[in-house]
Amino acid sequence: MKTDTVTKLRRPASADQLPPDDPLTKILREGAQKLIAQAVEAELQTFLELHAHKRTEDGLKAVVRNGYLPERDFQTGIGSMPVKIPKVRDRSGSGIKFNSELVPPYLRRTKSIETLLPWLYLKGISTGDFQEALTAILGAAAKGSSASTITRLKQTWEKEHQDWAKSSLAKKRYVYWWADGIHFNIRGENARSCILILIGVTESGHKEFVAIEEGLRESELSWTELLQSLKERGLELGPELAVGDGSLGFWKALSKVFGETRQQRCWVHKTSNVLNKLPKSSQKVAKTALQAIWMAESKEKAEKAFDRFLATYSEKYPKATDCLAKDRETLLAFYDFPAAHWQHIRTTNPIESSFATVRLRTAKTRGCVSRATILAMVFKMGMSAQRGWRRLRGFEHLAKVVQGVRFKNGHEIVQRAQNKKTKGAAA
Repeated sequence: MKTDTVTKLRRPASADQLPPDDPLTKILREGAQKLIAQAVEAELQTFLELHAHKRTEDGLKAVVRNGYLPERDFQTGIGSMPVKIPKVRDRSGSGIKFNSELVPPYLRRTKSIETLLPWLYLKGISTGDFQEALTAILGAAAKGSSASTITRLKQTWEKEHQDWAKSSLAKKRYVYWWADGIHFNIRGENARSCILILIGVTESGHKEFVAIEEGLRESELSWTELLQSLKERGLELGPELAVGDGSLGFWKALSKVFGETRQQRCWVHKTSNVLNKLPKSSQKVAKTALQAIWMAESKEKAEKAFDRFLATYSEKYPKATDCLAKDRETLLAFYDFPAAHWQHIRTTNPIESSFATVRLRTAKTRGCVSRATILAMVFKMGMSAQRGWRRLRGFEHLAKVVQGVRFKNGHEIVQRAQNKKTKGAAA
């Protein structure tokens, strides 16, 4: 590692991750320790009440408190803290045991730390350096993250991904999809591995991962296999609109498997592709002209801006205008959907923002990981990002989109059609 050494890692500035020796951190840790103890005690009381009716032959309570298990350290975002889990005694001999759901058996670290570990791995830190890296972030109290621990965790993440990838989609209905691929250099292989990503939004407006799978260069075959697997898991209908870049593999596969889904090309990718075919001296003005297309308040104005761009640059830079013109219809598809959704469906930003760190650090892996490992890392970081996603803006319109309500320039037009029928009947 060159720039990504442990010494380059900065301490988080937030109050909940101050240096472990900081007085405020000490107070926070002591408070957290008391809260955990109180929460576990409440769990125990609920457990005892649940079994209070059970009695021994001589009328005594069958399940009673019986001290504590040996104290163990518990890794948190503010360092390591000791925890004591109470235990019970089952006098009836039926084997009743108390297991805390808050601090279950064998759990040694909070979820925040488990999210940190794959992030460090993708930062380029090797398995053997994890202990030093965690010490730099959490202080000397960070323990229990040896190379063997990290190896076991990676195996757990791989299993979690396998289970998730087999889960049923029978009750799922997605309104929009965003599709993209993330490329990595894989150890011992010439071909670049590609992680195929699908994010969907449900009728209730919640975004979630639909697929995180390995592919080969975003090929049509890889995407077809992925989409077919979604059908096999119970997904009967495709989304109303799919958003992605110009990768022909995805679009050809989508037409085969979910042929009724409309297509929307990502304006960020298209803008970059067009500008790359222009000299740098012209790119600033051209970018503004492209923005005038997708920022237009109506499709009619967008069409005029589109024609204006083609007329301006076609004579000198035909490759740039051809790149734009060939996807005209799919670049303007978003105008037939609710205006509140435009900012979401014009680009693949949901994927780009979620995997910005992964994309930035791709080169730092330097081919040092296997396919299974990198897939598990992307999965873990994706699940971590998903927990922080907000509900889609204008989610109340999603049900109408699914029901087939038509929109023009972002506005519903069904009501107008009904009014015309009503007037005709009255006449």
